[in-house]
Amino acid sequence: MGHDVVSIETQELVQYGQDETEDFIFKPDVVVKPKDVNQVQQLMQFCHLHGVPVTPRGAGTGLSGASLPIHQGALLSMEHFNKILEIDEANMQAVVESGVINHNLREAVESKGLFYPPDPASKGSCFIGGNVAHNSGGPKAVKYGVTKDYILNLEVVLPTGEVIWTGANTLKNSTGYSLTQLFIGSEGTLGVVTKVVVRLLAKPKHNLLLWTNVPKATVACEAVSDIMKSGVVPSGMELMERKGIELACNLLNLPNPLDDDSEAALIIEVDGDNLDQLYADCESISKTLETHKILDVLFADSGEQKDAWWKIRRSIGEVVKTHSTYKEQDTVVKRSHLAELMAGVKDIGEKFCFESVCYGHAGDGNLHVNILKNNLTDEQWNGAHLEEGIREIFRLCKRLGGTISGEHGIGYVQKKFMNEVMSETHLNLMRGIKKAFDPYGIMNPGKIFD
Repeated sequence: MGHDVVSIETQELVQYGQDETEDFIFKPDVVVKPKDVNQVQQLMQFCHLHGVPVTPRGAGTGLSGASLPIHQGALLSMEHFNKILEIDEANMQAVVESGVINHNLREAVESKGLFYPPDPASKGSCFIGGNVAHNSGGPKAVKYGVTKDYILNLEVVLPTGEVIWTGANTLKNSTGYSLTQLFIGSEGTLGVVTKVVVRLLAKPKHNLLLWTNVPKATVACEAVSDIMKSGVVPSGMELMERKGIELACNLLNLPNPLDDDSEAALIIEVDGDNLDQLYADCESISKTLETHKILDVLFADSGEQKDAWWKIRRSIGEVVKTHSTYKEQDTVVKRSHLAELMAGVKDIGEKFCFESVCYGHAGDGNLHVNILKNNLTDEQWNGAHLEEGIREIFRLCKRLGGTISGEHGIGYVQKKFMNEVMSETHLNLMRGIKKAFDPYGIMNPGKIFD
């Protein structure tokens, strides 16, 4: 492999030694950017033989540190695997390389009247392979599900350099263990995904979007559960606190739809082929909101307004980081317990003296909790006191029937909290699976568990 594939330049080592996780930097010994499966095989065979750690990396948009090369070694970037190989319209499938950007796949299939629903906030830059590694979701998960619901088959290079396909390009498959689902969410600890076969849907013809100002964020959480019980299934229900909205609008120079008396807002989207039915759904949603004394409901009357409102929501994580260093916790509970989680997070913040900005996928019970550093000292920020506060948030999630990550994964920063939701027996089963695939422990070591 030549210099266009292998680099030890200091600038690149620094660049590839970080992602979007807090302010961590772990420089690898070498950056490798293979251009085909054979080059991935060669790298894995060499590293397996010599015990060199390998850290796979997609677009570097992760928030759990899964692509940080904490043990140095080789950083394996999949950026050259960026081809859409086939769009099979007859069978409503697509075959893509793992470095294809989510939004590029969505645009390509939509031009043919098809639809790939998973849409993380970073869809304009994140790779499909990274979505597979973290089982990514996004706003449309409330109606359509997450990445695991759309993956049929994966081409994977194992730590030994062998290549396998994990499943079959069929809608049904009951042939042995589901290795495809095992690799989804494994965060690059079992092998390197090089190709992905996804299933597609017919593209909905219409969508309508509501912006709802709410006096209390907990009231919004309560309303979400009742909307779902009413029989309407929105294609998106997103919660945003005031501070996140204000930061996003200021940075993006967009008008702020939030009024002075509201603590938070909900974005609610419906989609489908029958426009009259969608208007009826919006009317039903408005009536449900009224029962919670939520009366300020705005309707997006243009594509530009829809884009602006979605831009506010999708940019909150990024703009919060420009305001303050933060630690993002990807909490998730049963949807009906979301209000309890929201209130509990604020109570824990008061107890442990930290400010948080919350937003997320209210329809799924998935709340992103951004804990801001603000004026905390480095000692306070990295100390045991704040860590115990985070543990209390996760203990609350467990009491409410939830867990510590809904879509961002465990990676490097969450692994010390795994014992809050999993027993040692559970963790040892996962360690055994890891050892079966990766006997020398070279594949993304130090992620999910030690």
